Amino acid sequence: MTTEFIKTNSILHSFLTELRDIEIQNDSMRFRRNIERIGEIMAYELSKTLDYKEENISTPLGTKSVFSPVNQPVIATILRAGLPLHQGVLNYFDKAESCFISAFRKHANETEFEVEIEYLSSPSLEGKTLVLCDPMLATGASMILAYKAAIKNGVPKKVHILSVVASPEGLAATQNFFPENTDFWIGEIDSHLNDKSYIVPGLGDAGDLTYGPKL
Repeated sequence: MTTEFIKTNSILHSFLTELRDIEIQNDSMRFRRNIERIGEIMAYELSKTLDYKEENISTPLGTKSVFSPVNQPVIATILRAGLPLHQGVLNYFDKAESCFISAFRKHANETEFEVEIEYLSSPSLEGKTLVLCDPMLATGASMILAYKAAIKNGVPKKVHILSVVASPEGLAATQNFFPENTDFWIGEIDSHLNDKSYIVPGLGDAGDLTYGPKL
């Protein structure tokens, strides 16, 4: 299942518009907060797909039958740009475990690069629901390599992929690689990748806009 939020009536439109606007995105605090808020919206919609159990709780005046998730997911994030999206999801799944994966483009020249994974911190994923967050799904290479690294700690029973902006090429690559029962939650699917593998029209380098430029 692929959900493209921009095709529905949602306040997410406003947050994504501000992320793209070259004037507003100069405010890094607002940029981070908008990604976080998109993560919250995606987490809420994703929560409707989870399994719930009925249980009784005590209130000051009696008892009440309520429903709660059977299991909290593991939220996995590709550093560093994914951290605000991770926080947005964690705001809603506040008992979830977390996984962090570093991935970066190692450039041979301006147009050629390889994605490398250097760091993984993860709980067991065996039989769990994995929510994999990366705000920009460009070529799909980072997402695929991050998943390959993560499943060294166990194979999840269900995978959800969350991205704010995706390219058609990156979405197709990940859909072809990931298990059939993977759900994709995408803010908007853009036009294409340019010769440097950046999403067009996109919004720029999410990591730099979130935390400042790197050397």
